[in-house]
Amino acid sequence: MSPRTSPISRPVTIRRAVARDAKRLTRLVRGSGAYEGQYAAAVAGYRVGPDYIEAHRTFVAVGADEHGGRLLGFYSLVLAPPELDLLFVADEVQGRGIGLLLVAHMQAEARAAGLDRVKVVSHVPAADFYHRAGAVRIGTALANPPAVPWDRPVFEFRLHSE
Repeated sequence: MSPRTSPISRPVTIRRAVARDAKRLTRLVRGSGAYEGQYAAAVAGYRVGPDYIEAHRTFVAVGADEHGGRLLGFYSLVLAPPELDLLFVADEVQGRGIGLLLVAHMQAEARAAGLDRVKVVSHVPAADFYHRAGAVRIGTALANPPAVPWDRPVFEFRLHSE
């Protein structure tokens, strides 16, 4: 296995995000390799603030290391209407199962909140990931220039009782 696809060997903890995580989450969004080139403008001024973290169910995946935990990724679940608003995994750990861990956690949170489905307006390069994670494509969100000048696939996670 290449380093990019080998599983994470250290324990990963998923915990509720707190206000002090805001700057790290913002850096993860703005530095995402999935938003280079034509997609860069979509996240250039993006900010995940403490107010956002407080308003939504935002969770972080943290890996154990000598510095007390490295941020590996995060997601944000909006309950009304039910939507996975953000899901980011650090570039250097993509392909190692962090995204799937976050999706499974999100699904459990959504079920606990009484939801039976969660919509995702996907970033174009992430569409294959959502399909592999079990989401079903239900449509297309049309471009909304200047913020988002391209169409985006829309998926839905259909949650089943466990």
